[in-house]
Amino acid sequence: MSISNISLRTLLGSLMLLVAAMPHHVHVVHANVNASWKKAIHHAGRNKYSLPHKHHRRRFQPGPWKHAHATFYDGGSTSFGGACGYDDVVKDGYGLGTVAVSETLFNNGQSCGSCYEIKCVDDPQWCKPGQPSLMVTATNNCPANYYLPADNGGWCNPPREHFDIAKLVFLQIAEYQAGIIPVMYRRVPCKKQGGIRYTISGNPYYNEVLVWNVGGAGDVTSLQVKGDDKLKWTALKRMWGQKWVTDAMLVGESLTFRVRASDGRFSTSWHVAPKTWQFGQTFEGKNFK
Repeated sequence: MSISNISLRTLLGSLMLLVAAMPHHVHVVHANVNASWKKAIHHAGRNKYSLPHKHHRRRFQPGPWKHAHATFYDGGSTSFGGACGYDDVVKDGYGLGTVAVSETLFNNGQSCGSCYEIKCVDDPQWCKPGQPSLMVTATNNCPANYYLPADNGGWCNPPREHFDIAKLVFLQIAEYQAGIIPVMYRRVPCKKQGGIRYTISGNPYYNEVLVWNVGGAGDVTSLQVKGDDKLKWTALKRMWGQKWVTDAMLVGESLTFRVRASDGRFSTSWHVAPKTWQFGQTFEGKNFK
């Protein structure tokens, strides 16, 4: 056999092996491409209708310590939540550890539900020994009194950051006789039992939703609602405190609520209210951790 015949036979054998290998190779690449596209389409479809999961943002963290002053005021469980819309701070899960915050801190009701750690400082005569901490929730507004100067009676006038603490718990950090005390305070995460509550009141043409028992940052900066039929995502407007309103038709729809807190995190409670919900009912949804 000549060298040319051996070379030709070797070449033909190589070509046959290459042809035999090509379909399998092309098929494998094609399968990988299809898998990649399917994965991309799956993620795109999922993200189109959902917001970033809340674990993409850090959980609410304690803020820096700041200087302020504090006083106390009388009241009860049904009056300590007035400006925020909470009907009964004890039944609503806040207890009596509540505080009315000055106009600057109140921020037109946005601070309702936020939690604070407060210590009496720099007043050995009236502060309790050891500077114990008082954990309170903002449930009311301490209104400004422009007839009095900010440093002599107008304690809650802007731009002062001031806390008017429920009298029953003020005694945990200072004596009543002090009247007004210097304090250090900071925002802290709110720890709640159970989920966020949504209480719906009003009528078919004017819906009020009270949002309460919010964990994490504790406050609410926006509220949206969505039905399961005709009602698309609809933003509610803050009426006052944590009462939100809309004239959208909610009746007859299974309702989903989406809350946003001041730390930028969202919590979506899917279909917490059934189609048969009634005005005056309260529904429990997903909470922040």
